[in-house]
Amino acid sequence: MENLSAKELRDKIAAGRISSVEATEEIFKNIDERETAIGAYINTYRDRALEKAAEVDKRIAAGKPVGELAGVPVAIKDNMCTVFGPTTCASKILENFHAPYNATFVEKLLSADAVIVGKTNMDEFAMGSSTENSGLKQTVNPWDRSRVPGGSSGGSAAAVAGGLCFAALGSDTGGSIRQPASFCGVVGLKPTYGRVSRFGLVAYGSSLDQIGPITHTVADSALMMNVIAGHDPADSTSVDEVVAPVCDYLEKVDEPIDKLKIAIVPEFSAGADQQVQKALTDAVDIYRGLGAEVIEINMPHLDYAIAAYYVIATAEASSNLARYDGVHYGHRSENAADYIEVYSKSRAEAFGKEVKRRIMLGTYTLSSGYYDAYYLKALKVRNLIRGDFTNAFEKCEAILMPVSPTTAFKIGEKINDPLKMYLSDIYTIAANLAGVPGISIPCGFDENDLPIGLQILSPAFTEDKLLRIARMYEKENDWHTRKPTVTN
Repeated sequence: MENLSAKELRDKIAAGRISSVEATEEIFKNIDERETAIGAYINTYRDRALEKAAEVDKRIAAGKPVGELAGVPVAIKDNMCTVFGPTTCASKILENFHAPYNATFVEKLLSADAVIVGKTNMDEFAMGSSTENSGLKQTVNPWDRSRVPGGSSGGSAAAVAGGLCFAALGSDTGGSIRQPASFCGVVGLKPTYGRVSRFGLVAYGSSLDQIGPITHTVADSALMMNVIAGHDPADSTSVDEVVAPVCDYLEKVDEPIDKLKIAIVPEFSAGADQQVQKALTDAVDIYRGLGAEVIEINMPHLDYAIAAYYVIATAEASSNLARYDGVHYGHRSENAADYIEVYSKSRAEAFGKEVKRRIMLGTYTLSSGYYDAYYLKALKVRNLIRGDFTNAFEKCEAILMPVSPTTAFKIGEKINDPLKMYLSDIYTIAANLAGVPGISIPCGFDENDLPIGLQILSPAFTEDKLLRIARMYEKENDWHTRKPTVTN
């Protein structure tokens, strides 16, 4: 059963060939056997999941209709609000926080009859590239437990790769779906900004955050998008479907695109490790073999993406995290003598080192005298980067580039060097600044048998075409079928 994709499992459950209870019990058996080794989950919900699975099986047996995910066990990142279990953001400040409502996309999963088995570990408040910044536990890469799973959605990627769920949701502010998907050898899709409602996602960078699926196959990501995509009146940044209609992403995912024109940015990709560059070159050759025209383009402002991102994202984080003050909810210091100390000590005691660093950076860039010099200038650079993408997509239908300069690095290797860690996201950040969709798909392994990811970017609201382009490559190899061996 573990070798089935989410779509294949869905079809078998709907046909009555496998029960949802059997699939869910199999997942919890894997969790019992492997979770101690991987550390993917902050909380799991065995009784609740089995109850939901039994309900789905009962409806199928009675010939009643079921949702599009029909009893498939899935996981969600722990910065997504649910009325069941705490919503921690992997932070001590929210360790015991219980949300009073479900996020819109969680409601959509439940309406589609998904079985939510647990909430996954992450970098605290989604700030990080390795999941080492979690304030609650350590997550490792299922392919090599001495290495990171990527971040900030490392728990979700590790859970999918390690067979602890059939699909998961992550959030992507600067690559936090695509980079861990690459490190763990699975598929990770960041939709266009506004394609999926953010209502119920705990905010990090409000103009950058987007929810998306992490799965074993491209078709599974299309299936998950069918469930979570669409306009939400509760989210003012959610795009109206009259402006950008939502289609059936799964319907045509296996149809190749004729006369496909793709682009590469050689100068920008040159900083990647040699093995990563070779995997990219090999992928480009496969597309050429499929009849695609490959061109080289120049995107002159991509070199400024890291600098612009870490000004904009930290500024937004400084604003968003101001609400954690020890008064409204979350951790409250027991050592405060007055209301000023309630704020300062509560935050000092419960926020982790990386979160404090980003709050301080953001507060500095928004302060009087520095707003124009840093924040306003970063917004102007963001517009230039958007212009680079607009110009590029006038010449091609998709852009290919690495996901990360390296494969998964050792635990502890970069944690004390923030700049080195930030550069891990150099290839993913631009898509968030421009708001365009991007996907990471497995495209090989390095000399240490660690997965390598291929990143494909397309114009805004063309996820259907992006998935088809990714599927064209996926059908030509078996990288996505390879899975790590994990034991406690």
